[in-house]
Amino acid sequence: MSTNIIIIGGGAAGFFCAINAARMNPALRVTLVEKSSKLLSKVKVSGGGRCNVTHACFDIADMSRKYPRGGNFVKKTFHQFFTTDTIEWFRERGVELKTESDGRMFPTTESSQTIIDCLMREASRHGINIMMNSEVKKVEKDGEEFEIHLSDNRMLKAQAICIASGGYPKSAMFDWVKAIGHTIEDPVPSLFTFNIPRHPITQLMGISVEKARVKISGSKLEQEGPLLITHWGLSGPAVLRLSAWGARELKDRGWEFGIIVNWLPELNEQTLREKMQTLRITLATQKIINRNPFYLPQRLWEFFVTLAGIKEDTRWAELPAREQNNLIKNLCAMEFSVKGKTTFKEEFVTAGGIRLAEVDANTMMSKKMPRIFFAGEILDVDGITGGFNFQHAWTSGFIAALNIAAIK
Repeated sequence: MSTNIIIIGGGAAGFFCAINAARMNPALRVTLVEKSSKLLSKVKVSGGGRCNVTHACFDIADMSRKYPRGGNFVKKTFHQFFTTDTIEWFRERGVELKTESDGRMFPTTESSQTIIDCLMREASRHGINIMMNSEVKKVEKDGEEFEIHLSDNRMLKAQAICIASGGYPKSAMFDWVKAIGHTIEDPVPSLFTFNIPRHPITQLMGISVEKARVKISGSKLEQEGPLLITHWGLSGPAVLRLSAWGARELKDRGWEFGIIVNWLPELNEQTLREKMQTLRITLATQKIINRNPFYLPQRLWEFFVTLAGIKEDTRWAELPAREQNNLIKNLCAMEFSVKGKTTFKEEFVTAGGIRLAEVDANTMMSKKMPRIFFAGEILDVDGITGGFNFQHAWTSGFIAALNIAAIK
């Protein structure tokens, strides 16, 4: 079979590229090739099934700082299609987005199916041919055309290709892309949680604090934000962001490293010590275990107090110096040994991919081979959690579409 345009990958970036290319140039015949039996699988599960479409950030410089890898690249691409454009694109198609307090944006229906239905409707309207269970094994140039060889020995032909096949966890999986002349930045996991095996704090699974600071021992890496205790260790935005910024360094450490947690990030050990002196007076007769002056979850406070060796009937005025020092340490500089990582549900992202110097940010076209375009996570671009990876998918998919549509 022959077609004008082949889009490889049925995720957010691939769909957005296919739809917009066909919309901008109705004369194109666009085929989307997906290796699995599922379309838009990350869209489906993102944000706990609500789909974190983008982030309510409307300053390009600020937005680009949310990408541990590819910040300078997206700073260029966002000038062509930014968060405002994403919001408007979906609104024009009947999908309203709402903003949550942390800036994440979701469809007002609270369902990722709304986004999927919208994209599928648009694909149908613009006559996108979708091929499922079709894995690409090789791409070759044949004169003015490309030959796309599938794993079942079928072969497709196209005048242009957009590779939007997502991130691969292993370098060898990029071999078919390397074969067309591209360099791959070694893939490493990003957005993962920290395993703290056999630590008693895991008994408090499900408890979270609104703001904590987590620092990697022996490193400048640290992040502040909500922190969640799980049955295997620590999670939440602070940990996920830290795993993103430290993706390569933490891999080099074999995902075994120390962390220091400050559960009261507005205080340090010195200022907390001074506050304790005041508490000894103002709460003198009250039992420490019952009187939690820092508004931490009560079970977590009781855990810190017990861990510090403070007896249940000890009152603030009677707090011994050694136990006070222990409590200060627990609250402001609690140390954990991390041994391993756990994928955070749907938020798993791979850092690494196509070297950005080999792609034109203005067109998303390969600098190595004309008429091959890239979009989404296949590129060495990854954002922290919060809608940033989807925004890169929409942006890169749109720019690729714009330039594919202009092909004569």
